[in-house]
Amino acid sequence: MTSTLRALLGACAVSALSVAAQAETITVATVNNGDMIRMQGLMDDFKAKHPDIDVEWVTLEENVLRQRVTQDIATKGGQFDVMTIGTYEVPIWGERGWLVSLDDMPAAWDADDLLPAIRGGLTMDGHLYAAPFYGESSMVMYRKDLMEKAGLEMPEAPTWDFIAKAAAAMTDKDAEVYGICLRGKAGWGENMAFLTAMANSFGARWFDMDWKPQFDTEAWKTTLDTYLDLMNNYGPPGASGNGFNENLALFQTGKCGMWIDATVAASFVTNPKDSKVADQVGFALAPDAGKGKRGNWLWAWNLGIPAGTKHEAAAKTFVEWATSKEYTELVASKEGWANVPPGTRTSLYENPEYQKAAPFAKMTLDSINAADPQNPTVDPVPYVGVQFVAIPEFQGIGTAVGQQFSAALAGQVSAEQALQSAQSLTEREMKKAGYYK
Repeated sequence: MTSTLRALLGACAVSALSVAAQAETITVATVNNGDMIRMQGLMDDFKAKHPDIDVEWVTLEENVLRQRVTQDIATKGGQFDVMTIGTYEVPIWGERGWLVSLDDMPAAWDADDLLPAIRGGLTMDGHLYAAPFYGESSMVMYRKDLMEKAGLEMPEAPTWDFIAKAAAAMTDKDAEVYGICLRGKAGWGENMAFLTAMANSFGARWFDMDWKPQFDTEAWKTTLDTYLDLMNNYGPPGASGNGFNENLALFQTGKCGMWIDATVAASFVTNPKDSKVADQVGFALAPDAGKGKRGNWLWAWNLGIPAGTKHEAAAKTFVEWATSKEYTELVASKEGWANVPPGTRTSLYENPEYQKAAPFAKMTLDSINAADPQNPTVDPVPYVGVQFVAIPEFQGIGTAVGQQFSAALAGQVSAEQALQSAQSLTEREMKKAGYYK
């Protein structure tokens, strides 16, 4: 080997080492759901566009993720540069100054294209504190064949009275077909997500304007009584242990006439690979009680950047890529339009290819637009959030109340006892937290 060639090879090696040394590493904490796992499989696209940024993933089960990212951001631990967080955390953390504002995202990212309801839930004092990866509301999914057999026609915007009538007509317990499946598993994000949204439609609320709990009101009594009547008469056995995944399995195997749950489930119940009733599924808005609010929630999984990260610019670059229109097109090219992350951008719902591939697109959009996190209830409230209350104490209180309502569903306590316990435990925790004396 000549000295000239040796020198050239040496120079190339030094150059390669220099590029590697210059690559900036960011750590992304995320939830172990299908959409996030899919993103990790598409990282070659990001790396090709941004060779100077390496991404390390920490992928966790939902409850563990919440615990880890909350602890890290509260203690300024600095473990993560990007966090996958829910609509619940964003306004709380944004108000506390724990998140980097995304007001300066590039014009091409098109913040104005974000669905107003989703963007509203991620905004505090006019500042956007997270970018939505996928969004959802809730809606009625139902068996068209069973509805027809019962001689009924599902309205696009049903009432709770119609839902009860249809549930009775579709129930055939001898055939293990239950008129309605609803969440019964205790948890602020399980049964209380459904019941809080349902309560909104009956005129109930968690707190009045003085932060005093409201479980001793007639509106909450009507909510819980209606829920228990539906589930005890027309629901599946063991419903107090059923959450999203359990009800999904029941619906896919033909055991539910109706299921009111997350709009993101629509692609699962209409996929013939997984659902025995895929060709018989219809969709309707979540029910109302004639009071101007429907019983649907609003949620998004979002990417947020903790304040104090040493890699803010690189983190923003990643968030921009992962939540962009171009990323949606990338997923569509690999997996088909029906599998793109839903519920975040107006442009997706204006896309003819998506509309053709996703028969549930319009109902999903209408459901999201029907939710208002800033004004979630009939009467005014001091909090933000549709199926949750955006205060730090809610995780604990919501789960404790959920345990009382799940016990009522299991027949361990009466509805009246469950509401009394919910009132007293919520009063105790809110007084302890200093909301009122």
